[in-house]
Amino acid sequence: MAIHYVAQANDIEDGKSKIVDIEGRSIGIYRIGEEYYALHNRCPHEGAPLCKGPVCGTTLPSNVYEYEFGRKGELVRCPWHGWEFDIKTGKSVFDEKVRTRSYKVQVDEGKIGIII
Repeated sequence: MAIHYVAQANDIEDGKSKIVDIEGRSIGIYRIGEEYYALHNRCPHEGAPLCKGPVCGTTLPSNVYEYEFGRKGELVRCPWHGWEFDIKTGKSVFDEKVRTRSYKVQVDEGKIGIII
């Protein structure tokens, strides 16, 4: 495994992302609070550029006719068909067996590194 430094930590605002290319892989880097996460920029459904979708939240389990919104800023929604994925894990919201690849992120002296 190797670490690839791709951005400065202050390049990415909280709740935002940046898409980088590492060894021919398109990867989205996300900042949630003071933590950084990285996802493969490909939706497993039909190959859409997942990380170009909006960072969002979703409806939570609730009673009939009640809609509770939550997880704001923790999910990315596929721009083609609306599939939602957890930014921290890459798992889809509707089925934990469906996922996009996530990568470990390491911040050293203000530099964001992706471990591949």
